[in-house]
Amino acid sequence: MSRSAHPAGPRHADVLPEGHYTAPPADLNLLDPKVWARTVARDGQGVATVGGLRVTDLAEEFGTPAYFLDETDFRTRCRAWAEAFGPDADVFYAGKAFLSRAVVRWLHEEGLNLDVCSGGELATALSAGMPAERIAFHGNNKSEEEILRAVEAGVGRIVLDSFQEIVRVAHIAHSLGKRQRVQIRVTVGVEAHTHEFIATAHEDQKFGIALAGGQAAEAVRRALKLDGLELVGIHSHIGSQIFDMAGFEVSARRVVQLLAEVRDEHGVELPEIDLGGGLGIAYTSADDPREPHEIAKALGEIVSRECEAAGLRTPRISVEPGRAIVGPTAFTLYQVGTIKPLDGLRTYVSVDGGMSDNIRTALYDAEYSVSLVSRVSDAEPMLTRVVGKHCESGDIVVRDAFLPADLAPGDLLAVPATGAYCRSMASNYNHALRPPVVAVRDGEARVIVRRETEEDLLRLDVG
Repeated sequence: MSRSAHPAGPRHADVLPEGHYTAPPADLNLLDPKVWARTVARDGQGVATVGGLRVTDLAEEFGTPAYFLDETDFRTRCRAWAEAFGPDADVFYAGKAFLSRAVVRWLHEEGLNLDVCSGGELATALSAGMPAERIAFHGNNKSEEEILRAVEAGVGRIVLDSFQEIVRVAHIAHSLGKRQRVQIRVTVGVEAHTHEFIATAHEDQKFGIALAGGQAAEAVRRALKLDGLELVGIHSHIGSQIFDMAGFEVSARRVVQLLAEVRDEHGVELPEIDLGGGLGIAYTSADDPREPHEIAKALGEIVSRECEAAGLRTPRISVEPGRAIVGPTAFTLYQVGTIKPLDGLRTYVSVDGGMSDNIRTALYDAEYSVSLVSRVSDAEPMLTRVVGKHCESGDIVVRDAFLPADLAPGDLLAVPATGAYCRSMASNYNHALRPPVVAVRDGEARVIVRRETEEDLLRLDVG
């Protein structure tokens, strides 16, 4: 296949019609370790490898698009979080980021707990052998059937999200002759996203019970009076893709103030505080996430300082990293199809996936990196927009990226840091078949979530 250059696309920042890049990277062949999973590298022929396996061989065996998950990286990150927080704290992996039975087994083996937020996630966790007492159950509108199953299974905690749910969980637990451990999720008036936080006007959301107006304090009063509940702590979650710890400091201060009010009114010191998740990862080389030990140290100091000031014993801290564990461990592999230069603008590169396997760019305007991984190239960089094959103009995988000007149909592109929320939010839009998830470790690859087939689609269509 010939590889001809596509000269129409602009090369430098001063002609970028939009986007965030300021200049082409110095080396288009570089795979930045900040963005890619730990075992990803290029071999002597310039082909990218993961776990010692060439992406060209993986594409031939498993097809494209496909998610390839570095199991070694996943397990290493689990251990780093567990070691950073130590035995006196709890790390709950947020299953909404990506969950499968293989992942549940890895979590169990590496000593992490699991946070679920639906009946399906709970079923996956239980079917893979996660001890129920190591499961936390979230959600703003849990059904009676979901609550019943959780209480019957003996989940370690249910996070209460509304006044109705306080009564609902208490009634179900009491009817089963059980006393369910619970936390109350509070809305602290802080929302943090990446590098900014705003400490006002964020009670206007569907999650949690607001501290403002004494609602959270009233929720505590009600929970403490019900025989079916054992109130063990307060839960707070302030946002996602967070790099700055300032929002956590404000959140912890307000939660500790609530703990002090509970002590003063009820003579009870609640033993747990959950500060949620949302810790950021590197999607591009410009991102600078914190390491688990830095996060653990910062959160521990914040909570200890606030509790000391309030005259409280320091409660047991919980955190819920999801993206921070699984996000960097996987990449999505695509094959290039159509290449369409637009004179003076950019070159559109169409791949064999798109918004059905990664909705985040269309939904959140998320930024990603992308690299040519089936070979290296010395060609000049061209500004591209990597797009999918779906019937939507917003079907964009990577909005602005520089790729080699000799890119050609049949080349393989990989988008790193797609372990979180990509497969979890995947769809059958245009009746696309959702890609497989393939775990790679020490020279071996195995499917942990298989590719959908046309038979799968037609089996659900009973018309």
